[in-house]
Amino acid sequence: MIIVIDALNKHLFDGVLDDMFRLRARVFGDRLGWDVTIEDGKEIDRFDHLDPAYVVGLDDDGNVVAAVRALQTTGPHMLADVFSDILCGEPPIRSATMWESTRFCVDTQRLNRGKDRNSVSYATCELMIGSLEYARRAGISDIVTVIDPVMDRVLKRSDNAPYDYVGKTVPMGKVPALAALLDTGEERVERVRQFAGIAHDVFLSDDEALALFNRTHARADEDAAGATPLERYLKEQIQAAVGEEELKAVQSLIEALAGSLDPRRKQGLLDTPKLVAREA
Repeated sequence: MIIVIDALNKHLFDGVLDDMFRLRARVFGDRLGWDVTIEDGKEIDRFDHLDPAYVVGLDDDGNVVAAVRALQTTGPHMLADVFSDILCGEPPIRSATMWESTRFCVDTQRLNRGKDRNSVSYATCELMIGSLEYARRAGISDIVTVIDPVMDRVLKRSDNAPYDYVGKTVPMGKVPALAALLDTGEERVERVRQFAGIAHDVFLSDDEALALFNRTHARADEDAAGATPLERYLKEQIQAAVGEEELKAVQSLIEALAGSLDPRRKQGLLDTPKLVAREA
């Protein structure tokens, strides 16, 4: 389910944006190793202060599971000002009908590897559909996007292959980066819909998105308020764990302390996304 957040409605979605910035920190800072600024667990850069539009994916429980940022190319943008090495000395693309799409990310901790509504594949395709349809409705005919080779393969596998590329591939953190061009035509969107089996309208209204997000976070706040010091400690250890071995160690500790935990809360700890669906 897709919500669009821009300068007109962002005051309503502080919580959604905070969760989105936390997801970006995990993906671009932790997993990809890009040179990004992370403060208080959130990845925010100077382009986020230019009132971009965000296309954000929520799962059925109201969790932020996918996001991408859209920025005009007529002003400052990442390909011109951060990834300029990709351009090989050529001037940056500037057009009123072309947006830059960056920070495309999906929560591979929370989502599974199948093809159902709670899968990485579904969330990825839904976000593609939402961003393309939103851009077309805004009068944008083309998108330039800075991606890594893995994302390039994802685009091709989902029948959403770029129609061209700009410049060259350059090193960026743990992976290379390249710039791809996509049109926003109906044919492209239909190909992605056919691949993913998504025929319905993917967008939520502001009210629908707020109700879903707030209901989920209200439950989380209630659970946190009722947690014992031991449960809070275990939760913190889950969130701080790095790598497979540390996660297994926390899981073993939870099992060893099962007699001191409420059975429902024990299962809740074991079902924490970082334990059951770790970052690839």
